[in-house]
Amino acid sequence: MDEHAEQRKGIIAGITAYVVWGLLTIYWKQLRRFDAFELIGWRITAAAAVMAIVLTVTRRWGHLRVLRRNRSLQLRVAAAALLLTTNWTAYVWAVVHDHVLETALGYFIAPIGTVMVGVLVLGEHLRNAQRIALGFAVASVVVLTVSYGAVPWLALVIAVSWTIYGYLKKQVPLTPVESMAAESFLLLVPAVILAVALSGGADSIPNAASGKELAFTLLSGLATVTPLMLFAYAAQRMPLSIIGPMQYIVPSMNFLIGWLLYDEALPPSRIVGFALVWVGLAILTIDSARRARAARITATEPAMVPT
Repeated sequence: MDEHAEQRKGIIAGITAYVVWGLLTIYWKQLRRFDAFELIGWRITAAAAVMAIVLTVTRRWGHLRVLRRNRSLQLRVAAAALLLTTNWTAYVWAVVHDHVLETALGYFIAPIGTVMVGVLVLGEHLRNAQRIALGFAVASVVVLTVSYGAVPWLALVIAVSWTIYGYLKKQVPLTPVESMAAESFLLLVPAVILAVALSGGADSIPNAASGKELAFTLLSGLATVTPLMLFAYAAQRMPLSIIGPMQYIVPSMNFLIGWLLYDEALPPSRIVGFALVWVGLAILTIDSARRARAARITATEPAMVPT
């Protein structure tokens, strides 16, 4: 099959993955009656069960053996698992407590946070476009702090945890599927303990969930893993220049869902705050696209042969 056909399949899979991630906001909203921490316990447990099935069907259990003899890798996977748990918890708590717009802000800020990781951790130098984008992001947080009457902590926790999680994932020599499996297995025991500890209340999932709610809870692992599998498929077939802009699908959907579907407050000052971060992201995206185009042109130019 030709390269263009494969790339087209990758684009379809990538868009589908991001749309499913965006729709998870509506999914978790169906479980808003329950404690967010209990939901996370169930989500991790269900995800671990699904990943065990995936590894069995694809015969990939052996790929995790590298973790047994690599202490440094174990620590990186454990750190990534903790950051993923923090991100999931902040996200689910925000959704069930009517702060969907803050989740949108968090995932809008995350790409700019990636730039800061490059500067602070990798010693990269800020380009002018990155400085401007960072300035707009800071201004956005200030404006939204005034609008909310408090620092948008949920958005910042989501952005920071997702940014650092993404950086750590690059240090783990496992595929996205295997990495997700390792992380969920590491979290399985604490997750089961958490779910059991919170199951005794009258309003807990085992005691109060309807048949529909119980189905949503049990299928949360499949809902978590499905977009991951689609993205893993897409990432092998798409260039980063296409994947990059796609990451804005999820926060854009969350913004529209929070505003239009769940009627979360969006006064003019909050619109200004979001507009500032959008401008910063636009500048960052255009700069990245130009640099990627310049790199492609340079790569295709014939080498100069000295005479």
